[in-house]
Amino acid sequence: MGAGALLLLLTLLLLGALSPPLRFRAKIASYCVLCVVASALTSLVCLLWNGGRTVRNMTIIKNVVRTFKYFYGLRFEVKGLEHFEVEGPCVIISNHQSILDMIGLMEILPERCVQIAKKELLYFGPVGLIIYLGGIIFINRKSTGNAKSVMSGVGQAMTSENLKIWIYPEGTRNMNGDLLPFKKGAFHLAVQTQVPIIPVVYSSFSSFYNPEKKMFTSGKIKVEIFPPISTKGLTNEDVDDLSKQCYTTMRETFFTLSGKSREANGEASILGQ
Repeated sequence: MGAGALLLLLTLLLLGALSPPLRFRAKIASYCVLCVVASALTSLVCLLWNGGRTVRNMTIIKNVVRTFKYFYGLRFEVKGLEHFEVEGPCVIISNHQSILDMIGLMEILPERCVQIAKKELLYFGPVGLIIYLGGIIFINRKSTGNAKSVMSGVGQAMTSENLKIWIYPEGTRNMNGDLLPFKKGAFHLAVQTQVPIIPVVYSSFSSFYNPEKKMFTSGKIKVEIFPPISTKGLTNEDVDDLSKQCYTTMRETFFTLSGKSREANGEASILGQ
């Protein structure tokens, strides 16, 4: 990948001569190309090294994606990484902001950890192939079943294969300066399987990445990983309270890490960057 990396670096240097909107589009295009090329090459490595679909491939994928931050000038400040050192399965939840979340995910991804993804991603060429080989669990987001039933199959896979499952409880990307209300699927999963939940919060990307302003520059991302929250003895009746507890904690931490404060009128304001 030496020649490809050099070409990408030269491309990024040339972006400085473009207008901000064109620079933004070119940078996003380079990111998409990087994802496709890296996925294709990494798929070959995974097939040769591990022979097919297995969570062990996530270690290879993680090491490749962690190099992306150098191309785009992203820096990470991580607190609480030791909280991932739990024995057995667990559910990890985090906020979900943009296409750059993948870089943040792979920066701290623990061993034997996979995400839940919509089935449609399987058809995204090399990207679909690499996430399939990594053992990602695919679900049908158009299913008419409720969160509890959709997660039952995920729970069986998690416990039988000793997996950590990473879920974005907001359900969709969100860069509005706040957290969206949490969906209940992750909490039903943790309670059904009686495994701990580990909240993870990433600071806002808005100081360096903002599609509305056509901005994509270098920047620092703060990450805080919380101690595991036990679900032992909890039932479905406790899911709402568990969800509210995690949401409140993660929301306040998001504001703190991002240098924001919640004003009385409900708007978030920057205190200082």
